[in-house]
Amino acid sequence: MKSIINFCGSGMVLRSMVFCTLLCSLGCKTKTEQSANTLANDEVAFSKGSYGYDKEFLSSQYKDLVILENGESSILISPELQARVMTSTATGDEGKSFGWINHDLIKSGEKNEHFNPTGGEERFWLGPEGGQYSLYFEKDAKFELANWYVPKELDTEAFNLVRSTEDKAFFERDMKLVNYTGTTFDLRVQRNITLLDREDAAEILGINIPETLKMVGFASENNLTNIGPEDWDKKTGLMSIWILSMFNATDQTSIIVPFKKGEDEILGKKVTDDYFGKIPKERLQVKDSVLFFKADGKERGKIGISPQRALPVIGSFDAKNKVLTIAKFSLPEGATDYVNSLWELQEFPFSGDAVNAYNDSGDLGPFYELESSSPAMDLKSSESSSHIHQTFHFVGDEGELDKLSKGILGVSITELSGE
Repeated sequence: MKSIINFCGSGMVLRSMVFCTLLCSLGCKTKTEQSANTLANDEVAFSKGSYGYDKEFLSSQYKDLVILENGESSILISPELQARVMTSTATGDEGKSFGWINHDLIKSGEKNEHFNPTGGEERFWLGPEGGQYSLYFEKDAKFELANWYVPKELDTEAFNLVRSTEDKAFFERDMKLVNYTGTTFDLRVQRNITLLDREDAAEILGINIPETLKMVGFASENNLTNIGPEDWDKKTGLMSIWILSMFNATDQTSIIVPFKKGEDEILGKKVTDDYFGKIPKERLQVKDSVLFFKADGKERGKIGISPQRALPVIGSFDAKNKVLTIAKFSLPEGATDYVNSLWELQEFPFSGDAVNAYNDSGDLGPFYELESSSPAMDLKSSESSSHIHQTFHFVGDEGELDKLSKGILGVSITELSGE
């Protein structure tokens, strides 16, 4: 049994009007140009959508990719893209590629000043996105899209590969970031990624994994160290670790988010569902202790769960491809200070959400995201804190997947798929 810490996690960040408006600045192309930027069928031995296809494509675009594999289970990591897990498979090279990848943007070689949505199944970011402690707006800038910039350290610059083994890879990067208030943060990011086997998954999720199901799982342990001379405190702003996972959407995919049951007067509202306008009822069903959110990549919407309501696990079910996806993450007991990323000067900058999910409108995707964040990190000089995010995909018989869903998420697959 590998030594994997079984924590349970958090997250919040508002991706305001980014993907749609930035689409043209990222490269509005004619159909001819788009076709030229798509990997030709005769260049690869695998069909588009397979892990083998994405592995060959990414190998042609990025240097020094790190591949961790155990039998048919495999994940692919790009040091050039901040040690991002680009994609994974549970059934070998010919199997489904689980991570959403923006092939056209990557092939174009373009670099946008604001943001480069290259995709990837699990990436490292930092919050907050908006507000007086934002890392994405310069001091005194208006909170408008034209002034929004993802720090290059989180978007286009590489992490250093420290070492790797058959099932582990260790990465590191020092950064100097300045927030909206003008506070400078000197920090060291260490990102350690482990390929998990069936035994690991059973222990972490607390349930037996049938041999009849194919699976792939991996964990990222993300460590942040204050390497500057000054302590970090609320007066000048705090950061959080923010993990975002981009997956391929289908018309038959639903996100499920279990949460704590209780009265609104005690725990607060069940969900924030109006980040980009109110989500229609036909796309979001909210019950006493669980919500279902349509993940078809056709209409932009985002939901958030507060730390008072959040549980350390979320998931999704793709009924078309018979894939159950689970994300489990660290969620420290009693922690309530999470960064608020609304694009405005805030009265309560540490009242953000702990868990988020996002559905794209299809302009870039179709894709959807499962997200978690750490609490706000008030680190003294030389002090560190970590956030762990674990991802699992299970493929196979619906009856077996239903048992897993009930055991892990407390919900039947028939409910999850909206049947």
